[in-house]
Amino acid sequence: MFLRRFLTILALVGLVSCAATGSQAQERRGATPGDFDFYVLALSWSPGFCGAGGGDGKSLDQCRAGAELGFVVHGLWPQGERGFPVDCAPANRTPSRLAIESAKDLYPDEGLARYQWRKHGTCSGVSPTDYYAGVRTARDRVAIPAALRSPREAQTWTAVDLERAFVAANPGLRADMLSIACRGEVLQEVRVCFSKDLRGFQTCPEVDRRGCRARQITVPPVR
Repeated sequence: MFLRRFLTILALVGLVSCAATGSQAQERRGATPGDFDFYVLALSWSPGFCGAGGGDGKSLDQCRAGAELGFVVHGLWPQGERGFPVDCAPANRTPSRLAIESAKDLYPDEGLARYQWRKHGTCSGVSPTDYYAGVRTARDRVAIPAALRSPREAQTWTAVDLERAFVAANPGLRADMLSIACRGEVLQEVRVCFSKDLRGFQTCPEVDRRGCRARQITVPPVR
């Protein structure tokens, strides 16, 4: 009996250890700058993001009354085939004023631009100015489907139909190259995967698997 209990405890410890390792493998803090496989462009759906409390802290401008924002850049994230790097010192230098100015119309506010550089841009292996230029390149290559540009009424979609809408609007994009993120049953983001040189879209099975599993997704209107 004692031996059986001892072996059960060891098995449970092993499971906890494996779970912790899997979680840590997702986020590689302090990785080598430039050591990643592709990029993920995260486009935040402002009405869903703000409705879920996203206006607290870093993105007050995005959620202010009358902002009338739909999709905005959340970030451009270096990504690995398994997991992703964040906070990649020693490249963690503060962007210059000129670099921040170059990103002025990319993010809903300056605070988010600075935060995204610290957490993700430092892992890109390029300067802040070049990183923000890459954000612009990726953003400009994604066409927003007409039905989602500035809807004034709430819409109901499935994740599959949202993916199909983006695929139809973007030649070369396939369903295994993007992912829909939701909170509960409300749209939060669309994440589009790009090759490391940002010249084209990229398959990203791990990102795709982490997509929204809700049967239906509400898309709140722009206000």
